[in-house]
Amino acid sequence: MAGVYPCGGIDVLSVIDVATLGGSNAFNIEGSDIWGWTDPTTNNEYALIALTNSTAFVDVTDPLQPIFLGRLNTNAGINFWRDVKVYNNYAFIVADGAGNHGMQVFDLTRLLNVTNPPQTFNADAIYNGVGSCHNIVINESEAIAYLVGCTSTNGGGPIFVDISNPLSPTFIGDYTSGGYSHDAQVITYNGPDSDYTGKEIYVGSNGNTDKIVILDVTDKNNVIAISDFSYPQTSYAHQGWFTDDQRYFILGDETDEQAFGFNTKTLVFDFEDLDNPIPSSTYFGPTAAIDHNGYVKGNEYYLANYRAGMRILNIDNIGASSNSMTETHFIDTFPTSDSASFNGVWSVYPYFASGNIIISDIESGLFVVRKSE
Repeated sequence: MAGVYPCGGIDVLSVIDVATLGGSNAFNIEGSDIWGWTDPTTNNEYALIALTNSTAFVDVTDPLQPIFLGRLNTNAGINFWRDVKVYNNYAFIVADGAGNHGMQVFDLTRLLNVTNPPQTFNADAIYNGVGSCHNIVINESEAIAYLVGCTSTNGGGPIFVDISNPLSPTFIGDYTSGGYSHDAQVITYNGPDSDYTGKEIYVGSNGNTDKIVILDVTDKNNVIAISDFSYPQTSYAHQGWFTDDQRYFILGDETDEQAFGFNTKTLVFDFEDLDNPIPSSTYFGPTAAIDHNGYVKGNEYYLANYRAGMRILNIDNIGASSNSMTETHFIDTFPTSDSASFNGVWSVYPYFASGNIIISDIESGLFVVRKSE
């Protein structure tokens, strides 16, 4: 146990509740997505936690005494889905179900000089080429934001926005043929399929269309469909992430636990040939909880597992047809139940150099944790 939280191999360093982050007088504030930023000059670490009414900024450099610096309020109405990513010391924020929210742009270096926290910030720029979007994807090797699941005429496929000048984002184009993307990952490809070395590869988790799409998006005006595929017992293809060697893709289907009654299910696909991806293995977790976002760091997969909290899986054996992933650490931030419902951990960010991990919990706010020594 870490206080009231069941855990294995995880130390809880600090927690900031959603009422503090979102404002004590705010109605029905909940947490959603999370991302991190490291200041390249000081190496200070910051949590960017999305909420129903705002995006909160927290200095987590001292994980035992995090400093809530302030919040950037929503650009439209209150909404359940807000997503944030970082490029070149700027945060880019979208929201779904929020009317004409657009994409907010915030200069993160402003956080270095906050004298009387918490403050209420204004956006440095707003891109109004979209209304609501479910998610934003940024490949940090190129100055492009991929806006997905947007309320636009392209059916929710990716919209390409040039962010090389963060304060003046510019529409480049979009892709309409693959259908709605709920989430995606874009990489500069250096994996085993030499046909695509150096290309910008987009893997879209396309929600209730029951498929994953693989696109060559190197030329934003001439997107090339490489392949698409489905899998048995599809319910909602939600989100996935490449292994570091770009050989395997780990996918979470958000609602298959509810639809079919099995424990947390995570699928692994072999992407050795991007034109012909094949199933590799399936992992079942120890609880009935729903899987949400998952990220790879080295030989570990960090899974936001809703009511079952955060789970860390070792993936040294990822190419095996069975026992490809093994749980090594966990923290359960929703200790009253591990059932298949939408509470608990929304997302995790495991990429700080310090080894500290930040977690966004729908009801409980921001957790700063690390693996036990």
